[in-house]
Amino acid sequence: MSDDPRKNASNTRGRPFAPGNPGKAKGSRHKVTLAIEALLDGEAEKLTKKAIDLAMAGDITALRLCMDRLAPVRRDRPVTFDLPKIETVSDLPKATQAIMEAVAGGELTPSEAAELGKLVDAHAKAIEVTDLHRRLEALEGGRP
Repeated sequence: MSDDPRKNASNTRGRPFAPGNPGKAKGSRHKVTLAIEALLDGEAEKLTKKAIDLAMAGDITALRLCMDRLAPVRRDRPVTFDLPKIETVSDLPKATQAIMEAVAGGELTPSEAAELGKLVDAHAKAIEVTDLHRRLEALEGGRP
C-alpha cells in the first residue's frame, strides 16, 4: 500500500456543509422536553402538592427541592466597604489598595475582589477615554 496522503484526494468532497452554522431554529425545543411537558400537562399542581406533602412528612430530598424553590442559593451578595473615589487615573492605586485590604481583613472574598477589580478596570478605561477625548478636542482647537 502506498503512504501517499493524496491518493484519496479525488474521492474527497470539498465542503460537505454550507457555510455558517444554522443549528436548530431559535426557540425550538428538544423532543424529550416536549414529551415530558406533554406528560406533565395539567399535573403540575398535583405534583407540587405531593412534593410539599413529602417534605412536610420529613423527606429530605423533597424538602431540599421545596427550599431551593422558596429560597434559591444566592449567586452573589451586596458588598459594602469603603472604596475611595476614583476621579483620575492617579486615584486607581488607592482603590486597588482598598480592595486588597478588604480581602486581607476578611470583608471581601478573593472572588468578590476580582469582580470589583473588573469594575475598577472598566471605570479606569472610561476615565482614560474621557481624558483622551478632552485632549483631542484641545489639540483640534474647535476645528471642524
